[in-house]
Amino acid sequence: MKILDWYILKRYLSTFAVMLLLFIPIGIMVHLAEKIGKILENEVPFPAVAEYLYNFTLYFAHLLFPLFLFLSVIFFTSKLANNTEITAFLSSGVSFSRFLRPYMIGATIVAGFALVLGLYLAPKASRGFNEFKYTYLKKHSDIQQTDNVFRQLNDSDYIYVSRFNPATSTGQNFTLERFNGNQLEFKIFANNIKYIESDSIYRLTNYHKRKFVDGEEIVENRRRVDTTFAFDLEDLTPVEYFAETLSYPKLISFINKEKARGSSNIGRYEVVKYKKWSLPVSVFILTIIAVAVSSIKRRGGMGVNLAFGIAIAMIYVFFDKVFGVMAEQSDFPPLIAVWFPNIIFGALAIYLLYNAKR
Repeated sequence: MKILDWYILKRYLSTFAVMLLLFIPIGIMVHLAEKIGKILENEVPFPAVAEYLYNFTLYFAHLLFPLFLFLSVIFFTSKLANNTEITAFLSSGVSFSRFLRPYMIGATIVAGFALVLGLYLAPKASRGFNEFKYTYLKKHSDIQQTDNVFRQLNDSDYIYVSRFNPATSTGQNFTLERFNGNQLEFKIFANNIKYIESDSIYRLTNYHKRKFVDGEEIVENRRRVDTTFAFDLEDLTPVEYFAETLSYPKLISFINKEKARGSSNIGRYEVVKYKKWSLPVSVFILTIIAVAVSSIKRRGGMGVNLAFGIAIAMIYVFFDKVFGVMAEQSDFPPLIAVWFPNIIFGALAIYLLYNAKR
């Protein structure tokens, strides 16, 4: 690797690292200032707060990863252009494609980091972030709940709860039905169901069971029953963030299980799956756009390049969010929804790169 490659690569990685180190603490301080009242009110222990801030850092970094990268590349490339360093490089006989090579090497390194972050680190951070938020920072009336949960566990078993609260692991109006073909074998109903994590059991209150044997109905009523079931607590967990808390292998297994059950939320889960791969690809696309935009020395200087870059980044985030919501709440294909922004901005990157070469 030649001096030019090392010079640009070091600037690429160091500027990106500085951008993270500058903005993430600001995000932490703003978030902590907003939540400090509830943290003190609930007397949250310091180790829990420290772990929460660590998870928030990873969660925040993963959420705004493309924006940080894009602005950092525009920032240091604009400085090169303003100092006429790029002109010197190209005047010495270096082609624009050759000039772009260290950027692509840096993008490969950053994309690898983004892939590991999205597949393994961010899901764990998301779980800790959400568990802390719904345990300490949300009022009881604000706790996120799942309403009207219906699941087909297998070919014969079906469960239903009218409402499930993840903070207390409790559900209301629980029903379990087992069929043999078209015949109902038994039906269990309980006013409340609660998962006891220490014993790995479910506690049912106001328990009623109707069982059919040789055409006769047998009814069993009990005030409380502790038992086990074949389903997991995750079957009742809110869909809004649960998929984000799974590592990639567990997410694939979970999606396959939900498809077998006929879940109506497959689109939401697949959006999370495809985003884990689309983010690393966006690193290359945004790097090319940033270089093409900022490698030209403009009359307005770096400010014009940063303003143009921020506008492009906001449009990218807008497309990403809009199509993600469309896939989650409609029949719009998740694969197209996740990759469409990359396709559009990939075409823009090719156009800008062609003009930059000219």
